[in-house]
Amino acid sequence: MEDIEDLVVGAGAPPGFRLPLTSVGVNPKKNKYNKPSQIQDPLYCLSPKIPGTQSDSEYMAGQLSAFGYSLSDNPEEADLWLVNTCTVKSPSQSAMDTLIGKCKNAKKPLVVAGCVPQGSRDLKELEGVSIVGVQQIDRVVEVVEETLKGHEVRLLSRKTLPALDLPKVRKNKCVEILPINVGCLGACTYCKTKHARGHLGSYTIDSLVGRVKSVIADGVGEIWLSSEDTGAYGRDIGVNLPTLLNAIVSELPPDASTMLRIGMTNPPFILEHLKEIAEVLCHPCVYSFLHVPVQSGSNAVLTAMNREYTVREFRTVVDTLTELVPGMQIATDIICGFPGETDEDFAQTISLIKEYKFPQVHISQFYPRPGTPAARMKKVPSTVVKKRSRELTSVFEAFKPYDGMEGRLERIWITEPATDGIHLVGHTKGYVQVLVVAPESMLGTSAIVKITTVGRWSVFGEVLQTINHVNDKSASGNVMSRLDKKCPPMSNHCESDVCTRESESCACCGPESCRSQTALEESAGTGNTMFPEDLNSRHPIGWFLRNRKNHGKKRVKGENASDPKKS
Repeated sequence: MEDIEDLVVGAGAPPGFRLPLTSVGVNPKKNKYNKPSQIQDPLYCLSPKIPGTQSDSEYMAGQLSAFGYSLSDNPEEADLWLVNTCTVKSPSQSAMDTLIGKCKNAKKPLVVAGCVPQGSRDLKELEGVSIVGVQQIDRVVEVVEETLKGHEVRLLSRKTLPALDLPKVRKNKCVEILPINVGCLGACTYCKTKHARGHLGSYTIDSLVGRVKSVIADGVGEIWLSSEDTGAYGRDIGVNLPTLLNAIVSELPPDASTMLRIGMTNPPFILEHLKEIAEVLCHPCVYSFLHVPVQSGSNAVLTAMNREYTVREFRTVVDTLTELVPGMQIATDIICGFPGETDEDFAQTISLIKEYKFPQVHISQFYPRPGTPAARMKKVPSTVVKKRSRELTSVFEAFKPYDGMEGRLERIWITEPATDGIHLVGHTKGYVQVLVVAPESMLGTSAIVKITTVGRWSVFGEVLQTINHVNDKSASGNVMSRLDKKCPPMSNHCESDVCTRESESCACCGPESCRSQTALEESAGTGNTMFPEDLNSRHPIGWFLRNRKNHGKKRVKGENASDPKKS
């Protein structure tokens, strides 16, 4: 599996990058964990990934693997292609169209999943193709089975959320991506994703806590809460985000062997809960990091976007969390060239970014999405949009967010190997990416490191001590106390800590897209660290499936997937 849009990124990357592949798929061989292995972990793109999409992909892969299918890295030998899609930006949908064309030319059965078919089911490119919607992922096996028989299947309608305990193949065995809700309460004028994922639908606290307990027992090192808008969680079922967070945090191992990362949230729905959320972010088992999109520094543009907050309210969010949470790091998003944006509007955006010097700024050029109000607005000339994107990127890249870290001691949580085959990738509590030389046996563990080298996009560290996890609540206080005494800079001295790019993007609130494609290509050559967010995949993902073993011995109970009337 691979994010299609990532395939166009230029070659050359620092050790922490996931390099793009020339083909996409999943290796049918078994790995040492006796689970289907990915051809390579997904490229953690600088642009934020759409919340929910990557989790959907992992659930679909899990169900297909559990039913006996092999996921292949060779499209020619595959019996069927499965593409998971995103509708946030035109480039990603164009990449999907290209892959669909290749599949049709290869005369392979094809299933298209995700936001594009859900939100634009009448697209010409989807004619004659089986499709499965964002809330039908628990029936992907049925769709694949019927498609292999030559039937065209369309499953798009559903009133209940997919179960959280479906079989799952994690792209990173150390990380659990946990969707807490789908859809959102916003009505951003540029957003296409809401057409696909719809109104807010939240999972219950009990179901989410149950899943957290289960994945902790599996030994995951990080849990990423995924959502189109984390702050809106629970408003449809009479609860709120702080209640959920406190319930989850109470189940985390007291030795911080499993860390929690809170997903992207828009300003409106956390304003009333800032102190409660700040308290959670201070917890030793929660990363002091949050992705809060602003999209523009101009109130006039925010009104045109229908973002439902002002620049002053965004400042309140940032200022409050920064004041209350030691070492707090905040990432944000900017859309350059939104219809009607004047030079003065853009100057206000530049001023905001210069003032706060955010360690992560996901910069996107405006892309009109068909069927959205913004698509009918008068566009800013493309030359102006590109110029503004380059200017903002230049401003952002002039920041030196890691200065002051060299020589410091930090506790990091190690979750993945770097692409150079030498380093492992870990993160501080402020979610700064740290590259260390260590054996792969340290994946999923934590350690005390000394920061030895500081660059613009990443830092390197030397492992001083591994941390033995103590899963005994009575011992937790002593464990954390010893760590604090051993390494005082880890918390209160994190003011200069910076998160390396990651996170979810506002699926429903914007091309949670990040920086412009130009900037993305530049980053691939300059050493930008990748930002995993809620790594929910913003771009289409391609799978190549080989026929399952013992085909026909297992059957799926329930409705006939080939009957469109029952979709």
